[in-house]
Amino acid sequence: MKFKPANNIQDLQYFGEFGGVNPSISDSSTYTFLSAKTMFDTFEGNADGCYLYSRHSSPSNLYLGEALAAMEGTETATVTASGMGAITPVLLQLCDAGEHVVSSRTIYGGTYAFLKNFAPRLGIETTFVDITKLDVIEAAITPKTKVLYCETVSNPLLEVADISSLAKLAKTYNLKLVVDNTFSPLSISPIAFGADIVIHSLTKFINGSSDTVGGVVCGSQEFIDDLRNVNNGAAMLLGSTMDSLRSASVLKNLRTLHLRMMQHSHNASFLAEKFEKDGLKTVYPGLTSHPSHELFKSMLNEKYGYGGMLTIDVGTLEKANALMELMQQNKIGYLAVSLGFYKTLFSAPGSSTSSEIPEEEQKSMGLSSGLIRFSIGLDADIERTYIMINKCMKELNIL
Repeated sequence: MKFKPANNIQDLQYFGEFGGVNPSISDSSTYTFLSAKTMFDTFEGNADGCYLYSRHSSPSNLYLGEALAAMEGTETATVTASGMGAITPVLLQLCDAGEHVVSSRTIYGGTYAFLKNFAPRLGIETTFVDITKLDVIEAAITPKTKVLYCETVSNPLLEVADISSLAKLAKTYNLKLVVDNTFSPLSISPIAFGADIVIHSLTKFINGSSDTVGGVVCGSQEFIDDLRNVNNGAAMLLGSTMDSLRSASVLKNLRTLHLRMMQHSHNASFLAEKFEKDGLKTVYPGLTSHPSHELFKSMLNEKYGYGGMLTIDVGTLEKANALMELMQQNKIGYLAVSLGFYKTLFSAPGSSTSSEIPEEEQKSMGLSSGLIRFSIGLDADIERTYIMINKCMKELNIL
């Protein structure tokens, strides 16, 4: 039977301290013990159900981690204070000085900057490759390589990773396949196709209200225990701890993710088809013109669609900026970074979320200065939204 991630979330049931239908929020930084021995055992990781200090863990964080592990089909998960607070400990846990990462070249700018600029200070080198070319990926692997890193759907070019083929490659060379699934929660389940570790920025679609920054690492019990180890766990020692109040908030929003993703995908698919018919250079995995449409379809949890992200290229940064400003004035959405909000968000990634990538590298990967990245919202009348965008484009002679 095909893995159905939303069902696993639906089957979780927690009771609050006083029988509430929401679990009680653990609003404490530290916890008391009835005996000194229990405190010692907890430090050593040998006292299940006991809590020591909220940087280590808290009931609220464990509830959210359990729900996200159920969504991704992993043994467990640990939540963090941001998406980057999930990504960086994973890479540092898996790689020592002198070791190597093979990464997709089109990834979130913060991840790119960490691998390109910061990790070398720790003796960790990265080779950036076109993630759609398996021969190029394999050629980049060295005896020092430990991690194969990609995004299911890349930011911002919306390239699609062939997770099954990457997983086979990783297994052949004894690598860990780490997949950032932020753009495609529920739509694609990387673990089902062989990924070892799945990461999300909870800030985006999963939370959905642009009021919280958070991250999660979903993986095996052994790996998550390593991350949390008090002596050498990167998540523990770097201290990227999620606040319990925020964990509780994200958990509540997670319950509606399936409904929101269906609407995000419906709206994005409608606009992508309209934009393409208008002659705009449109990239959306749900379009048959997308070079990886069939690949995405083969991995798709069909109910949730092809996601809420699309791009159009209007030719120049000046046109892109003018269009985004006009759309904001007409209340179509916000000129803002991030994604997954109820309103549509749009930005020119070359000068914002991917600005950490040098201009010559942006050009080599096909990131045009005229590219606009859309995170399509939950509009109830998407046809009306299209008419308004179309009007803005005509006013600026883009159409």
